[in-house]
Amino acid sequence: MIKAQKFTVGNAIKHLIVLTFVVLWTLPTAGLLVSSVRDADQLIVSGWWTALVPTERNEAHRTQSADAQVEENGMFRIDGQLFREGSGRSVVAWGTGPRTLEEYEPGGTWERDDGSRITIESDGSYTWLSDEPFEHTRGIRLFYIAAIPPRFTLANYERVLEAEGIGRAFINSVTVTLPATFIPILIAAFAAYALSWMTFWGRTFFLAAIVGLLVVPLQMALIPVLSTYNWLGQTWISSLGWEPRSYLGIWLAHTGFGLPLAVYLLRNYMVGLPKEIMESARMDGATHFKIFISIVLPLSIPALASFAIFQFLWVWNDLLVAIVFLGQGEGRTVLTAQLRELLGSRGDNWEILTAGAFITMIVPLVVFISMQRYFVRGMLAGSVKGG
Repeated sequence: MIKAQKFTVGNAIKHLIVLTFVVLWTLPTAGLLVSSVRDADQLIVSGWWTALVPTERNEAHRTQSADAQVEENGMFRIDGQLFREGSGRSVVAWGTGPRTLEEYEPGGTWERDDGSRITIESDGSYTWLSDEPFEHTRGIRLFYIAAIPPRFTLANYERVLEAEGIGRAFINSVTVTLPATFIPILIAAFAAYALSWMTFWGRTFFLAAIVGLLVVPLQMALIPVLSTYNWLGQTWISSLGWEPRSYLGIWLAHTGFGLPLAVYLLRNYMVGLPKEIMESARMDGATHFKIFISIVLPLSIPALASFAIFQFLWVWNDLLVAIVFLGQGEGRTVLTAQLRELLGSRGDNWEILTAGAFITMIVPLVVFISMQRYFVRGMLAGSVKGG
């Protein structure tokens, strides 16, 4: 039977603080999603929080020429429409100039100096009446405030994926991220088991070196690693027919940068596994490889998933390593690099930037939300267990 939690002021404050942080974390994501599906015209003039209410915009429309007039009961009239059919817009107010937009309400009539009369209705239809035939070759301009109803569309995503190169960059990011996540996990799992349950010369030294590598910034290691990589590329990598700046290069780079943390986390987790299980397996004649495959790996799923999320998010959001080791160009540009190009070339097109940004972050969101329980368990276990 589940006992109901007693209400206290402390619990209420705690829940309120947690709720506040959840809202603050979720609000920017929700705003980005709403902005990415809004109509481009509305996105320019109003914020995402007004997406469900009509927005107002100052506009102008030129009437038809005298060729469109018709005679009716001795009167001459020109009929027209300010809005295209099906737009859902309506007139809030209108006037005779850009500075007198609220001079008339819908249904009001403007008495012109030449004796003609113009009436604009709320649906955007207007009528221009005159006792004398119209002779103008060019219509006059009508100024009004239009109420634009909320409009949502997926056209922003279609344009970004097809015309702006985000679709190809998405595939490139997937091609980079999946192997760059799997390879270091595979290597680190074997290394962590060896450092935890195998006795060999220099084990303490290797463990200390791994811990020391954790404090080395990537930016500091980038230049010597790149120099070595370029030297290898000019010698034997090119002789094998491989291109130095390729997917293989960036996989190796991310593997090297991610291995210290991976080995450290997995080793701290594996060393805390029950010693009795390992001894029983050895008494039954199991080899280290058998113990690793049959016992240690299944028990280490939380730690493996924890680092997988860490590495996946790091590689997916990476820009520096991708530019240095993979470069840019058709078939190479990853999502972060493509989004940076859009920011430079399409900085005024908010509908494109928001759609591209949401595509960039949707995969990490799905991965993290679906595996967050493993992430918390693995990180806590890897941080407190050791020996």
